Amino acid sequence: MLTATLTLAIFTMLGISSLAIFWAKRVKLPHTVFLVVIGLVLGVTAQFFPTFGFLSEFHLTPELLFYLLLPTLIFESAYNISARRLVEDTTIILMLSVLGLLVSTTVIAIALYYGLLWFGFGVPFMVTLLFGALISATDPVAVLALFKEYGAPRRLSLIFEGESLFNDATAVALFLVLLAVAEHGYNGFDTILEGTISFTSMLIGGVIFGVIVGAIFAKLIGLARENEIASITLTIVLAHVTFILTEILSHHLSFAGFHFYLSPIIATTVAALLMGNYGRSKIHPRAEEFVENLWSQLAFMANSLIFILIGILFVSVPLLEPTMLIVVVLTILIVATARAISIYPLVIGYNALVSNARRIPTSWQHLLSWGSLRGALAVTMVLLIPDSLTFPGWSLSMSPKEFLLALTVGCIFATLFIKATTIQWFMKLLRLDVLTELETMQGHEARALMHHEVTDRVTRYEKRGYIEPEVAAMLRERHEAAYKAACATIAEPSTKTLALRVLRLFAIGIEKRHLKELYHHNEVNERVYRRLNGKLQLQAEAIELGNLAPNMSIHTDGKDIFESIAAYIHTLLAKETEAERIKDLYMYYRAQTIISRKVLKELNTLDKESAEHIFSPDALEHVIDLYTTFKNQSQKKMTDLGQTETIVADEFSKQLAIAGVHTIEENVLHELFERQLITPKLYIALKEELD
Repeated sequence: MLTATLTLAIFTMLGISSLAIFWAKRVKLPHTVFLVVIGLVLGVTAQFFPTFGFLSEFHLTPELLFYLLLPTLIFESAYNISARRLVEDTTIILMLSVLGLLVSTTVIAIALYYGLLWFGFGVPFMVTLLFGALISATDPVAVLALFKEYGAPRRLSLIFEGESLFNDATAVALFLVLLAVAEHGYNGFDTILEGTISFTSMLIGGVIFGVIVGAIFAKLIGLARENEIASITLTIVLAHVTFILTEILSHHLSFAGFHFYLSPIIATTVAALLMGNYGRSKIHPRAEEFVENLWSQLAFMANSLIFILIGILFVSVPLLEPTMLIVVVLTILIVATARAISIYPLVIGYNALVSNARRIPTSWQHLLSWGSLRGALAVTMVLLIPDSLTFPGWSLSMSPKEFLLALTVGCIFATLFIKATTIQWFMKLLRLDVLTELETMQGHEARALMHHEVTDRVTRYEKRGYIEPEVAAMLRERHEAAYKAACATIAEPSTKTLALRVLRLFAIGIEKRHLKELYHHNEVNERVYRRLNGKLQLQAEAIELGNLAPNMSIHTDGKDIFESIAAYIHTLLAKETEAERIKDLYMYYRAQTIISRKVLKELNTLDKESAEHIFSPDALEHVIDLYTTFKNQSQKKMTDLGQTETIVADEFSKQLAIAGVHTIEENVLHELFERQLITPKLYIALKEELD
């Protein structure tokens, strides 16, 4: 029940977690670790000072974690994953998240069972098996926050994130199957068959249901595209509705005497992946950035509450008793060993099957093993265990649930205070934080552009009287020196190819930005936008890998899995007419002409001398020639098509003119409102009139 003191506790924790961002930097601790420390302090304070007793009113419950906080964390993480890159590493991600988790669970269960026996603790094997399942899932939020802060390689971060998301789902599926066996007993082959069906249906059914719900919401967001508030709200609804609907459906889905379960974590992950990749373009550009910031904020709040509450929970768990301390230390060592066993053999086997370019380096394997932090999901699964659960011959003073909770909290604390605090040192030791050659060159060119722009603006501000001449001279001297240093590095003969790759990527970035503007102003439809965006994405990926002559005619390679599914469904349900095909083709050539022209304009905006210093003359000349060719070819194709298909071209030109005028009206109206030249009431009335 929500009370005034409970509400105060929630907002007190959120306020403290916000300030903790700055405090954590001062004490040089990762933010999540520092939040646990704060939770410990708050837990002790609430126990010994009655005034702060309200803090203990808010505590972790299965419902809070499962229906509110967990969907938020899962959706935010999956929403920002590139499905293309995920598909490229599907094999290793599935190996680690399914096989790796099963290996880890088995090793922990067997080693802990016999280890506890050796120390004189007779614990049923089913208890250690349950613990193995719940503790083998890694926490993506805590790990990736550190990876992002310390600069881990992008592909390694993606593998870790993919593994974390999917082994969360595998762990919960396995845990629920084992919990059902623990509650109802083992009945031989029937139990094995039922458990196998449940486990399989959770994974496969979760994927199918996630695709269905994600596709429905992507369609709804597309329909509500012009209403930014509605599309933003629908993404929030999607995350939690997917999770809760999956859970409800799992309780009512049965066939031929078997009960089929669906994994809410898998369903939410897949729905978020679909929305973050295929559905993202359906969100209005003005809302897209807000959606990303909103989900980052929600994830921060959910993560903050979880780790503070874990710290508070630690105070009530009997970990410091001498006997339990031995058990917890033994458990921590076994869990760390099991993680290593679940990583190295599988990755070695994977490396033997793939090309050199796709292999996982040894240094990455070390980080995959060491960086496996535990967090919210492990606590969630422990809290799902009924208080009444017991086993024949159970002799410990605490219940099985309390025993598993103590082990879980102990392992979480060990991973946070030992592993999380040493990940930066570990990455430096393995040289995983070192920039690639391409990133280094991008850094030099970025510095050159930045210092050139600063020097130019300082001169302008001095002329307008905003900056004193002495200060302007000092700033110019400083930034001109930095500019020349960056340009000198770029001009080295050994960097010629790298400079060209960076400039090509810079040009593709300009194309993408202006393509999105055309889509925003309805000058290209969704089909054309997706084709051109896919083409640019393929070119960028090829150039990143060192291929400076990518295939310029392909728009997809099948890795955009949701795009491929949508395109297949579209061909089945909607046949494109000849008029629509011609219109799309004209729109396509026109858009290519415009974005090529925009690249040339931006490159020529810098004065020729400065541009040649920043980008190197050869690279600049090559890219300008290339985009001049692109522009001329597209313009010719558009002109030829307009001459052969006069009626369609004329009609489309008319539509574009009307849309262009409408855009001007909208922009002027928005500017008048921003300058407070019209009232909110009048703004709404005029906007409705325009719509």
